[in-house]
Amino acid sequence: MPGTDGGAAVQRSTLRQQIADALRDEILAGRLEPGQEFTVKEIAEQYGVSATPVREALVDLSGQGLLDSAQHRGFTVHEYSLADYRGMIEARSLVTDGIFRGLAANADAHHVTPAALAGVRRRGEEAARAAAAGDLNVLIGYDLRFWRELSALFGNPYLSDFFHRLRVQSWMCAVPHLRRVDDLRGHLWSGHCGLVDALVARDARAAQDIVTAYNADSLALVERLAKR
Repeated sequence: MPGTDGGAAVQRSTLRQQIADALRDEILAGRLEPGQEFTVKEIAEQYGVSATPVREALVDLSGQGLLDSAQHRGFTVHEYSLADYRGMIEARSLVTDGIFRGLAANADAHHVTPAALAGVRRRGEEAARAAAAGDLNVLIGYDLRFWRELSALFGNPYLSDFFHRLRVQSWMCAVPHLRRVDDLRGHLWSGHCGLVDALVARDARAAQDIVTAYNADSLALVERLAKR
């Protein structure tokens, strides 16, 4: 059964999205674990709402690859494998390579402004601080916002939405392994600001090198933890 203190956080407006966001956060925080089952009725009772927005939210999360639906049995938190994570890392690399080349080539585009890059940097600074402190929950929130805002600068909302879902799935895959570590200080990536600096300099190669090293370290860490 999901956590019992989430009901107060959900308001009556835009319930579908709020419930979906709340459950996604529960999954990324590790409070809803891979393979855990629950029903529409349980979630509706937890948040004190009707079944309709809950069912819609759960269908949305299923479409994003976070939940599996089973007829007459409710929903289950999706279980990703190491092979899935390797595939996600490869897909992330292909997407970021295209984004960085595009940003470097079109840095004067109206959506790539100094103010926009400064906003992305602020998210990166917060993410880096959380990583240095080993605060996984805070890091995930700022990291997702960092990459969402960075990818939005490319000017293609379809790519930005796809990449955001991929980042969420990547975190979902990594979180169960990372939570096995008592102290995550020194293990979490904190190179967000260096990446922004490379993009400000229009150095797509340097940006991709940063992300390539990050992806390799992340994969090695998760693979190592999976063997414990």
